[in-house]
Amino acid sequence: MPTRELLAIDVVASGRLDVNSGVARMSGKTWAVLWRGGPRRASTVVLFVHPASNFMGHYATEYMSTLGVDAAGLATRYVGNDSALIMENCLLDIGAAIAHLRDLGYERVVLVGNSGGGGLAALYQAQAESPDITRTPAGDPVDIAGAGLSPADSLVMAMAHPGRAVVYTEALDAAIVDELNPFARDESLDMFDPRNGPVYPDEFIRRYREAQIARNRRITEWAQQTLIEIAEEAEPSGGSEADALDDLPFVVHGTAADPRFLDGTIDPSDRKLTTLWGAPWSANFRPASLGHYSSLRSWLSQWSYDLSRANAYKQLPKVQAPVLVVYGSADCAAFPSHARGMADAVRHDDVELVEIEGADHYFQGRPDLARRMSSIIVDWGTR
Repeated sequence: MPTRELLAIDVVASGRLDVNSGVARMSGKTWAVLWRGGPRRASTVVLFVHPASNFMGHYATEYMSTLGVDAAGLATRYVGNDSALIMENCLLDIGAAIAHLRDLGYERVVLVGNSGGGGLAALYQAQAESPDITRTPAGDPVDIAGAGLSPADSLVMAMAHPGRAVVYTEALDAAIVDELNPFARDESLDMFDPRNGPVYPDEFIRRYREAQIARNRRITEWAQQTLIEIAEEAEPSGGSEADALDDLPFVVHGTAADPRFLDGTIDPSDRKLTTLWGAPWSANFRPASLGHYSSLRSWLSQWSYDLSRANAYKQLPKVQAPVLVVYGSADCAAFPSHARGMADAVRHDDVELVEIEGADHYFQGRPDLARRMSSIIVDWGTR
């Protein structure tokens, strides 16, 4: 009979006010839920990670605990609030979780980056094997190189895209020409204008992708320049240095405009033409969809196309551990080209690419396919 255990994991605070809750900041802990299949701990534990989603109730963990392993879902310090998220701090949280699991006696740790956890898990493993990060993209000290991160024994990309900055840029609305007015639009780059498609011509796609990257880079340049300006002008007045203004929030409109959402001939698969948040036009502006709120520092670490390090395409070539990539043929968020690109990025031979036919991003209505994914990961991770 599976049993559930709450893990309180000590973490290193960032020293910056980047978590709203004082209770969370002052606790010095992050949390995970561990499922065990029996009274004794298994020799292998599977750890599911994501930068901001609450994986303490992850759908796969309880079932996995019936397959001869224990399984845990982690919540980082940024759970449910990625507006100030720093990817490098998430590495410290994963490192603390893996160290905690090893202290509990687990001999093997299988690290699973699920969905937006793919790029983060790849970055973690690359840094755990060969650490070299000492600063965030904004220049803030973060001692990844000296943190003593414990490498996982194997790495899984499960229903994952290569990283938040990559998939975010692929979904930035290229038609927006005024960051303060999402309805001031370049008609020639508007994927929602029926004169452009779908089906979208190759030339439109080429221009659209170029414009998306250019927009991301404009926001990155503005964020960097704004950080310089506030450092020069916003000195503390009668307070300590820690009270000085050192970041600002901002809004990004139009973040669910990937042409693949409307055109099934691009990156062909069994997916429905939609997004994880509903119809593309409304999801593009809906507050609950991806990455509408950010701080300057978080943008550089999390969303910047050029500066964010949590990019599996760039990190997987550095990874020496075995890698499994599992994807669904009906996924409308992590596409077949993402899975193939991640598998191709691995530079050693111990890599496997597995398609689960008919599976969407969350296995909606198909618990049998979720169990299949779980079995694939367990069988591979306990070879």
